[in-house]
Amino acid sequence: MRVIGLAGWSGAGKTTLLARLIPALVARGVEVSTLKHAHHAFDVDRPGKDSHTHREAGAREVLVASARRFALMREYGPGEEEPPLGALLARLSPVDLVIVEGFKAWPHPKIEVFREANGKPHLYDTAPNVRLLASDVPVPAAPVPVIALDDVEAIADAALREAVARDTLLAELARTPSPARLRPARG
Repeated sequence: MRVIGLAGWSGAGKTTLLARLIPALVARGVEVSTLKHAHHAFDVDRPGKDSHTHREAGAREVLVASARRFALMREYGPGEEEPPLGALLARLSPVDLVIVEGFKAWPHPKIEVFREANGKPHLYDTAPNVRLLASDVPVPAAPVPVIALDDVEAIADAALREAVARDTLLAELARTPSPARLRPARG
């Protein structure tokens, strides 16, 4: 199991790229899972559903299962912090490649997704371990290789090449202070 990240400002096209990158990897026979950071309160549940009623009644965890999938929802206790990236990665079932969307302040290897129209600065100067840049414009001064944002096959090659073993990353993350405790992580 290997891990690579996609990081970029909101509106850069991370999710759009993932929607194209995942099928390209699957076509190569790569099993893919994703881990997505959300900045806002989000809910995968809906009022009126039994699982929502269970949570509203105070259940700490609710696992919903069917013949096709399961979802585990866990409510944080009072004062409980968001789990660190390593704890979340450790919960995933084994696959060939995990693509982490967001978590840009964490030290895992990542591909920066850049869209000039966003008007935001590049992350490669501030986010740790940016290995390459997927950009909609040339960036001759970039300190990392640049791949055209629409060249999904080249990005897939790079993702597979730059990904690191999950266990190696988990050991590194265990030695690294949580960036969430140092400053807010966005993207």
